[in-house]
Amino acid sequence: METKSDEQAAPEKTIFNAIAQGDLDEFNNILSHHKGSVDLFDENGMTALQHAAYKGNKEMVQLLLDRGADVNSGKHEYNYTALHFGALSGNSDVCRLLLNAGAKPTATNSVGRTASQMAAFVGNHHTVATINNFVPLSEISYYSVPRGQQTEPYLPPVLVEPLHKFVLGVNIHPVRLALNIQHTPVLLENADKASKVLEMLCKREMTRGSDTNEVMAFKYHYLSYVLKEIHNIRDKQKSNTDKEEKKHDPIEIFAKKLLKPGKDGVSLDLMDSFLKDCVREFPYRECTTFHQMVTALTSKDPPPALSVINCTINGQRGFVDAIPYCSTCGEEKPAKKCSKCKMVQYCDRECQRLHWFVHKKACNREPAPPMTTPNNAKANIDASELTSQLQNLVTG
Repeated sequence: METKSDEQAAPEKTIFNAIAQGDLDEFNNILSHHKGSVDLFDENGMTALQHAAYKGNKEMVQLLLDRGADVNSGKHEYNYTALHFGALSGNSDVCRLLLNAGAKPTATNSVGRTASQMAAFVGNHHTVATINNFVPLSEISYYSVPRGQQTEPYLPPVLVEPLHKFVLGVNIHPVRLALNIQHTPVLLENADKASKVLEMLCKREMTRGSDTNEVMAFKYHYLSYVLKEIHNIRDKQKSNTDKEEKKHDPIEIFAKKLLKPGKDGVSLDLMDSFLKDCVREFPYRECTTFHQMVTALTSKDPPPALSVINCTINGQRGFVDAIPYCSTCGEEKPAKKCSKCKMVQYCDRECQRLHWFVHKKACNREPAPPMTTPNNAKANIDASELTSQLQNLVTG
C-alpha cells in the first residue's frame, strides 16, 4: 500500500522521468494534469526547470517558464541555478530563454562560479558568448518612449524587438551582421535611428560608474558603425541618378566590398581597414578596452582586426584553428561545401553566392587545405600574445 509521501512524490518522479527520457508528449500530458506549482524538487533540490535546462531541452524549458517556473531557484545543494545547468548543456537557445525570463547571469554556485564561467570550464564557448552578450529587452525599449520635451521617441516601438535580437547576436563578423540586417527589413529601413540609439546605449554603458561595462559599450559602438555604413550606402544610392547603380542591393555592395581580397588574393585588406577605422572612432579612448585593442592592432605582427574585435567582445578561445567557418560570414560549423572543389564551406546558398566572385578564381585550381578561420588574412595567430593584450578587459 502506497503511503501519503509516495503519492506526493509521484508527480515529481513522473515529470523527472519524462525530462530524462526527452519524452515531450508525456511531459505535456503530465503538465496538463498538474494544477499546482511546477517548481517540483528532487532529492538534491533540483527543480524540473533545472533538469530540463541541463538536458538542453528548449521546448520543455519554454513550457515550464510559461507555467511560472522559478528561473532563479536557489534550493540546489550546490547553489546551481537553471542558467548554470543550461550553460553546462551547451544549448545557447535554452540560455537565452532563461535570460529573457529573468535569470541572473551573476549568480554563483557554491564554488563561486557564474553560469558563464562554468560554460567556459567545459568548453561551451558559444554559450559563454550568449550569456556575456545578453542585454535585457528593457534596455532597448527605454528609447521607444518619448521623454521630457520629446514629441516622438528616439526608437519607433516596432524596432525594439528587431534591434534587441540584433544586439544579442554572437557572430560579430560584419558580413553576418549585414545579412541579419537584410533579413530584417524594418531595421534596414530605419538603420539611421537604430544606429543613433546604439550610440546612446554605448554612452549610457560608459557612464554607469562602478557598473561600467567597457566591452558592451564597444559592442554597441561596433554595431552602430556597421549600421551607419549600410545607411550611408543606401543614402548614396537614393541620391544617385545612375539607374544601374540603384539596382544593386546595399547589403551586397557592403558585403562584397569587405570580402574583396587584397593583392595577394588572400588577405581581406578592405575589411581590416574598415574594422580598424571602427576601433579608431570609438569615443572613449581612455578606457582599458580601447588601449588593449590598439596595442594588439599596432603590434609588430598584428592579428586581423576582426580577430581582435571578436576576442574583445566574445573572449579568447583555444583551438580556434580547428573549427570550420563559413568563408563568407564566419559562422561556425557551416552545413554546405562548394559542390565543385569541396574545399570551402558556407552556411547556405546565399553565402556561397556572395563569395563566388572571390572563390571562382581558385575553385578549379589544385585543392588546398580548407579555411578554418573567419579571416584568411592571418591563419596562424599567436594566441598567447593576443591573450596577453586582450585579457583582463575591466581592470588595467
